Amino acid sequence: MKRIILSFAVLAAVLISGQKKEIANAVKAVDSGDLATANSEISKAEAIFGDKTYLLEPSVLEQYYYAKGMALLKAGKNVDGAAYLAKITSLGSEPIYTGRDAQKNKVYFVGKEAADKMGAGLNLKQDKYVPVMGDKVRASVDPLLKKANEAATSSYNSKNYDLAGDKFAETYYLFKAGGQDDKTYLYYAGIAYAQSPNSKDKAIEILTSLIKAGYTGIETNYTAKNTKTGNVEKLDKAAFDLYKKAPGGAGYTDFKTEQTPSKQEELYEVTASLLFEQKKYDEAAALADEGLKKFPNNQALSQVQSNSYFKAGKTDEFVNNLRAKIAKNPNDKESLYNLGVMLSKDPSKQAEAEAIYKKLVELDPKYPNALNNLIFTIIGEDDSKTIEEYRTLRKAGKIDEANKVLELRRARFQKALPYAEQLYQQDPNNKEVVTLLKGMYMTTQNTAKYNEFKAKETAMK
Repeated sequence: MKRIILSFAVLAAVLISGQKKEIANAVKAVDSGDLATANSEISKAEAIFGDKTYLLEPSVLEQYYYAKGMALLKAGKNVDGAAYLAKITSLGSEPIYTGRDAQKNKVYFVGKEAADKMGAGLNLKQDKYVPVMGDKVRASVDPLLKKANEAATSSYNSKNYDLAGDKFAETYYLFKAGGQDDKTYLYYAGIAYAQSPNSKDKAIEILTSLIKAGYTGIETNYTAKNTKTGNVEKLDKAAFDLYKKAPGGAGYTDFKTEQTPSKQEELYEVTASLLFEQKKYDEAAALADEGLKKFPNNQALSQVQSNSYFKAGKTDEFVNNLRAKIAKNPNDKESLYNLGVMLSKDPSKQAEAEAIYKKLVELDPKYPNALNNLIFTIIGEDDSKTIEEYRTLRKAGKIDEANKVLELRRARFQKALPYAEQLYQQDPNNKEVVTLLKGMYMTTQNTAKYNEFKAKETAMK
């Protein structure tokens, strides 16, 4: 008996034929309310193509989205169901790129992003598809829209942010399934999720997608005054243009258009902050940098960028960022403080760190830790090393060199002393400051002051 071997092309044709049949059966089943059969047929089809929906021709893919979406809706999974139905709208609005893959399978990529990602190197032709199931979808989603939107608003107002996010997302996908891609509802979903401790990642995913899509949130409102009632009415653009051109304004006057403010800057702020909060420092820094190119004076984005560099251990980027912020605003106390901290860690930059701290103290003598850091930048963070150096030189008989080390140490303490005294004036009951001054007076050989502060220290015990 001859062994029968099917070619890849024949196998593909058999599989595609099976998928078409199963998806068509799923559509019939879901329309009749037979969810068990619909889900069974959908599962059979999915077992064949897996996540490679680009192997389905657009008409079959539309049926799949419809069957899958309606089955989920009828099972009460409205967000997921609406999201699948909304994909039908994308089928009609995005270009379809067709061609054949390496195995000679016909492929259909929806949108340029999918074509670039999965069809790289293939000879693709751009095409267009017109969905045919729009009326059926709208008839199914319209009754759910008002209910979802009301539930979203109510949940948000009662601070149930997880449910509000779900319902705003559901509203968005239901609108999109009906042919209206109003991303404002998706924005509301992201903002709601952002306020829930358990849904930060959902918020990041949504808000990042909006940034990537170029969403600004700017809306144009069209209004005119009704001459009969005297009321100002909101009109859609078509009616506004029609009435404005009509003789006598078709019963309307005072035609006005107004644009709402852009949400884009806020979108960058919130998303970058969320990424930082979730410890995704590299992503936060990158997004903040992108946002600052559009909104260079945004302090919140600049702060997120700076903090992200620091947390990610990108010291050079952090320091450069601080310098840039100070160049824009020389009185930026927080950036001055942070730059002083970073520079003081580098022995070769102690003089610059000292100058930075001095400027900060001049701006705000009570800025937390500024005086303290200035004092220790001047005298040195590790004075014990200086003492050890002195002792080593003495032991080696290098008396002159040892004395020079001691003189330089005394000079540093003398230079730092006024700042320590200023610190004491701000907080005279701080025992650590009293002990510090006692030691500094001893080093600078001020016996009277040493005794005075030794007595203060003893009285505090």
